[in-house]
Amino acid sequence: MKKTAFILAVLLPGLAAVHAKTITASSFAVLGSPKYTADWTHFDYVNPAAPKGGSITLAATGSYDNFHRYALRGHCAAGSEYFYDTLLTQSEDESGVYYPLIAEKIEYEDDFSSIIFHINPLCRDQEGGPLTAEDVAFTFTVLYEKGVPQFRASYEGVTVTVLDPRRVRFDLSESGNSDQMTGLLSLPVFAKRDWVDDAGNERYNFSEPRLEPPLGTGPYRVTSWAMGQRLILSRIPDYWAAGLPSRKGYFNFDTIRYDYYRDEGVAFEAFKAGEYDFRQENSARRWALEYRGKLFDSGRLVREEVSHDVPQGAQYLAFNTQRPLFADRRVRTAFTYFMDFEWMNKNLFYGQYARMRSYFENTEYAAVGLPGADELRALQPIRDKVPPEVFTAEFQPPENTGTGDIRANVRKAVALLKEAGWELKAGKMVDQTGRQCSFELLIYSTSSERIAIPIQRNFARYGIEMRIRMVDVSQYVNRLRSRDFDVVNEVGSAFAYPSPSLRYLWHSAYIDSTWNTPGVMDEAVDYLVDGIVARQGDKDALLAWGRALDRVLTWNNYGIFEWHSSTFRLAYSSKFAKPPVRPRYSVGLETWWVK
Repeated sequence: MKKTAFILAVLLPGLAAVHAKTITASSFAVLGSPKYTADWTHFDYVNPAAPKGGSITLAATGSYDNFHRYALRGHCAAGSEYFYDTLLTQSEDESGVYYPLIAEKIEYEDDFSSIIFHINPLCRDQEGGPLTAEDVAFTFTVLYEKGVPQFRASYEGVTVTVLDPRRVRFDLSESGNSDQMTGLLSLPVFAKRDWVDDAGNERYNFSEPRLEPPLGTGPYRVTSWAMGQRLILSRIPDYWAAGLPSRKGYFNFDTIRYDYYRDEGVAFEAFKAGEYDFRQENSARRWALEYRGKLFDSGRLVREEVSHDVPQGAQYLAFNTQRPLFADRRVRTAFTYFMDFEWMNKNLFYGQYARMRSYFENTEYAAVGLPGADELRALQPIRDKVPPEVFTAEFQPPENTGTGDIRANVRKAVALLKEAGWELKAGKMVDQTGRQCSFELLIYSTSSERIAIPIQRNFARYGIEMRIRMVDVSQYVNRLRSRDFDVVNEVGSAFAYPSPSLRYLWHSAYIDSTWNTPGVMDEAVDYLVDGIVARQGDKDALLAWGRALDRVLTWNNYGIFEWHSSTFRLAYSSKFAKPPVRPRYSVGLETWWVK
């Protein structure tokens, strides 16, 4: 990764003169300290005595043609996250805290310049073969050389060295940045012998889809499948990590079956008929109207709403700012007035949603009120490079009455469009050449179309053409990767704290990444993201810089904020039992068991 002279000179003064200290630990917290101490036996949100056995059947939509989730092509089978264990594993009731799994402890420099993983001598692949430092080094190298481009971009300049069979060292390319190190904590580990034979020849092309299940290192392996129809995973009966504190109470089902359905509608009807066991519903309309029938009446199926305060990934209609139309902030801001969230929430969502207003929704890093003193200090060097509203007003999306009358807000939109060179003539919004204001919303699901049509109607009333283009998933992904779109529906990553991973979403260095969906190339945004990267571990500083970034992003209106819910909508078979405590940051399905 590149370090700018600005970062070295301003953000990290005197860093080179500080001698790094080596820390040895069995766990790691990005901020603060781990909740669980050295003598812990299990997470609080599991039942360590949960019985093993039984099965769970889940649904997947579409199809799959690949068992290799890291391939550059193909659609991977559901459940592939169970194929491989990681070096450490994250707690589900803490933010950014990692505990031992394949690595029993770590040694790292406190400037995050290097880390050594000590491999647990008990760890095994799914056929009982030992996992060693060589497997870890192979995994990193093959992901770097043949995996997705984002992995290579993230770890440019990182080197890996096998010190002995139980120790592997990574020298990182960015001192002072914990992001590369925490990414390695979550590195999945492959069995090298599955991919390379004794003579060093490749058994499979890592970049290409794989048509047979891998030799995994995780708790489940594939035991039966029919491409595009079903997939059955079976629990490894002598799974080496079952007794670790970080694994007790997890993975209690003997089998996990995925049945594939053509679309969500067909899948839902199958659920109501009792053909699979668990759904987490994302359709407000379906939840309000359709979760009823004889299996619910008899108690065989349970319907439950669970409140939560899980950080929410920003959901918004993302403008491609590389398109001339959306390069103008006035146009982007004007377009936000054409969504009538209050009417949609009342008539389409049955009042189940709240409006998004932050990229750190449900966290203390969401900007509120006016900037405080610490925020102002962070913002001062870029004062002339950010919207003036950053300093004068709290960001709030446009509000309407819910009656469908948005004329007051649209008057503001029309004024902004006029400033940008557009004018309403003969019922059409046109530029000076007479060309109509027009753009395309790219989608891949019918549920997105239902939501888009009311917005399309509002644009049409004021002479703006919003075309809705539905394509299949593969076309959608290809167009997203080549930035061949005007607007897409984006669901961003959820951040419990301002992480260095923000670079991939917003920094101009990652303009070619599919993660920087709006195509942002902004000096002020780069400055704030770089400042966040430089201040990892300093909670007070991250509070100021995270809120400052939130203000700059929201007032730049890179998209039209949509909505979120602080409720898990769950429906499941009554055959299940679950621990009395739910993990803070998830549903906790992996800790359930059959009664």
